[in-house]
Amino acid sequence: MEYTTNYLKMSRVELLERVQMQMGERRFKHVLGVEEMAIALAGRYEADIEAASIAALTHDYAKERDRDEMQELIRKEGFDLDLLNYGSEIWHGPVGAFLVQKELGVQDDLILDAIRKHTVGASEMTLLDKIIYVADFIEPNRDFPGVAEAREIAIRNLDEAVAFETKHTLHYLIEKNTKIYPQTIATYNTWVAKS
Repeated sequence: MEYTTNYLKMSRVELLERVQMQMGERRFKHVLGVEEMAIALAGRYEADIEAASIAALTHDYAKERDRDEMQELIRKEGFDLDLLNYGSEIWHGPVGAFLVQKELGVQDDLILDAIRKHTVGASEMTLLDKIIYVADFIEPNRDFPGVAEAREIAIRNLDEAVAFETKHTLHYLIEKNTKIYPQTIATYNTWVAKS
């Protein structure tokens, strides 16, 4: 895929190199899988394929960053300090969007918001937000009970896929007695509990 200069002042190959430097081989393989699925979903739902590619390739940009570095950025850069009550599984979305903007020069708000929201969703999600949220969950390297059903739902109805993923994720967190980030509950209330 050839990138225009609409979103980024570098080629896809250059972006891949920069992203790969931020993570191990296993994580990079996951990122490529998310891109593959995001492009497929963008084609299916008539979204901007280039934006989907860039958001997918950069969604885990901060995933393997040092925890202390992320905590410092949260404190120093004006993030909601409540983030510090949760782990890096939550932090890497908003911190990643900040770093993608700062280090890679991505300025597009839709792409940055998709990176911010890919871990916990949101009560309001754009088409690109939903594509990245779902693609991260169903990419080809994922193998867990329910992933095949999630893939089928994603092809049929993206909103239903968001609901399925959110419900599955909450169930997992509850089973593990994990503290749940409030935005995850807001996502559930909007996309699952629609009564």
